[in-house]
Amino acid sequence: MALTQAQQAELTEAQAARHETRRATVPALEAMLFTPIPVLDHGFVRVVDYMGDDGAVVQSARVSYGRGTKAANEDRGLIRYLMRHRHSTPFEMCEIKYHVKLPIFVARQWIRHRTANVNEYSARYSVMDREFYIPAPEQLAAQSASNRQGRGDVLQGAEAEEVLRLLREDAARNYDHYAWMLNEDEAGNVQDESRSGLARELARMNLTLNAYTQWYWKTDLHNLLHFLSLRADAHAQYEIRVYAEAMLKIVQAWVPHSYEAFADYRMGAVTLSAQMLAIVKRMLAGEGVTQETSGLSKREWRELMETLGRAA
Repeated sequence: MALTQAQQAELTEAQAARHETRRATVPALEAMLFTPIPVLDHGFVRVVDYMGDDGAVVQSARVSYGRGTKAANEDRGLIRYLMRHRHSTPFEMCEIKYHVKLPIFVARQWIRHRTANVNEYSARYSVMDREFYIPAPEQLAAQSASNRQGRGDVLQGAEAEEVLRLLREDAARNYDHYAWMLNEDEAGNVQDESRSGLARELARMNLTLNAYTQWYWKTDLHNLLHFLSLRADAHAQYEIRVYAEAMLKIVQAWVPHSYEAFADYRMGAVTLSAQMLAIVKRMLAGEGVTQETSGLSKREWRELMETLGRAA
């Protein structure tokens, strides 16, 4: 992901700015402010602003007047208690604003999380960049035979080369047609004085879904962690998962105690149904439980055995 000279100048100016504040700041996150973290081939995630830290979570839980009323290890313990028992409100006291550049089809998945404030680059007012997401060869997989939302084996040889060729050619051709219909270049300059060009809000419909868009995305820590629990999961689509993984690194720098609790009680945890828990208790008591005697469906039984690390 290469920045233009104008973007680099804007970034340097933002990083050089300093503001006096009495609010809580986090040195590890301050060091990351404004700097784009590359994602995919042309995308990025960067932090534009934030409010609060681990102390804000603790402060709201205790409804205290100040900070530092308890030792750091007690604050950590309280945060872990809050996460463990799903007390969400204290985590809503922290907010963060991201600037994200992402393919349109990833944005359409992302926007399903309706608990954020979003402002997207408008192709009604501006010309879209000539940038498209083209999967790396190792991500070019066939449809899974067992999962309608998943991927199967990676394509190889001539078939893979043909798919990549089609993706590149279709994206380039459609953008060329988009630019012709607009009668403008990326800077907004008229290309052919003899014709007026199609309205931007109409011409944009011809772009492919792998074209890149951008948005500002602001949310609180509770809803951010919910987003990450789904999108950083191994079952999430790769193209959105890599964004979530970049955001996890930011969360770790911003609120390390909350991140630790989240990693332990959400990302690294599993949920058992009442039936599953009863089966585990029967097994611990020495009973030889089978799928037929468990009362679970074959799929539930398989999932339970995978969770316990046992053969189904």
